[in-house]
Amino acid sequence: MKNIQFYKIKSSGGLKVEISNLGAKITKLLVANRKGEVKDIVLGFKTAEEWRTKETYFNAICGRVANRIKGGEFSLQNSVFRLPINNGPNSLHGGIEGFNAKIWDVTAQCAHEITLHYRAKDGEEGYPGNLDVWVTYTATKDNRLVIHYEAKTDAPTIVAMTNHAYFNLAGEGSGRIDDHVLQINADQFTPFDEFTCPTGEIKNVEGTPMDFRKPTRIGDRINDPFFATWRGLDNNWCLCAGDAPKELRHACTLEADGRTMECWTTMKGLQVYTGNWIERNEGKSGTMYDEQHAVCLEAQNWPDSIHHDDFPNIILLPNERLDETTEYRFL
Repeated sequence: MKNIQFYKIKSSGGLKVEISNLGAKITKLLVANRKGEVKDIVLGFKTAEEWRTKETYFNAICGRVANRIKGGEFSLQNSVFRLPINNGPNSLHGGIEGFNAKIWDVTAQCAHEITLHYRAKDGEEGYPGNLDVWVTYTATKDNRLVIHYEAKTDAPTIVAMTNHAYFNLAGEGSGRIDDHVLQINADQFTPFDEFTCPTGEIKNVEGTPMDFRKPTRIGDRINDPFFATWRGLDNNWCLCAGDAPKELRHACTLEADGRTMECWTTMKGLQVYTGNWIERNEGKSGTMYDEQHAVCLEAQNWPDSIHHDDFPNIILLPNERLDETTEYRFL
């Protein structure tokens, strides 16, 4: 087994980032607030072994397909592919050992940028095709953390990655995220069934607890009966479209403790998850983590898209190349 390593990049504007080759995870993200106070705003652990065994989705790249695939199977070009079941009756985040659990290869690095590569073999976790994926993290001089995703395959397959960062803008170890203010640029959402998979409907947020078009304190909404079954938010919003297919669209804005973070993405969905099932573990600063101590802003294509013709296409063919970008901008 390859060793777990940690790599540092930084921007001239003061953004400092640590990336691991385990799951291509963001293991540290140091950001100043408006008073100049610098804090690490992603949850995490002290040791490589803890990163490997505890909360394995923390800040990782999830794939081949992020989020849920209903029933753990799908059809593609007249063949049925069966995936590991690891979330009720569904396959979640690529299966038992998705990209989050793999040791990636670092293929390029400089002071402000790092590129990691992973090859998922044909049949791995039930998916077809040998799939090469690259993720590049860039810390820009204007304090943006840019995540660029690329992939190519030698056979028809499906792929839809995301980064699963657990953010607390008051600093990791600061407790609950009730006082975080969230605004989401989405007029619609995808309702889900009792197993948290989309029903196939697309509904308007107007008049529902899913309406975050105006800045909303998370603590004022998180315990709404609409979200109570799942102990908080764990939902997909359909982002307002840009003028061009691959144009960066402003997905959301999150504010707390004098820090403002915007998420921009070329992808069509945003899964917001308020850490409802975080296990009680000691974090990297010695504080105990617990449920609702972080919020994940997972820019991605919609859950279970392979089963719904009017959802975003996640099929990748051998003559194509996946090319997606997400940016976290710190203002």
